[in-house]
Amino acid sequence: MNPALNLFWPFSIFIIVLFVIGLYCMLATFNLIRALVGLELIVKAVTLLLVLAGYINGHTALTQALVITLIVVEVVLIAVAVGVVIAIYAHNNSLDARQIRRLKG
Repeated sequence: MNPALNLFWPFSIFIIVLFVIGLYCMLATFNLIRALVGLELIVKAVTLLLVLAGYINGHTALTQALVITLIVVEVVLIAVAVGVVIAIYAHNNSLDARQIRRLKG
């Protein structure tokens, strides 16, 4: 048996738990900052999954390229999202998503 497969189950369980925590953090809160933290946790779980899959398959160069691309896209996404959250806070003095739904016009 491949020794890399021995790492698969412990890491895959950790990745699944991290993904579920991030998903719960996004869905169970109305605070926009907590939703962004949940999004970060989900992206980190996907990043770890890519690294694990690349290590098991032996394609570490391809995995490194994908992970670096994912990190760049994640940073841009979070920077734009934080800018939007700051603008919402400046307009409403609140980070509650329920108040944003009530805005019209």
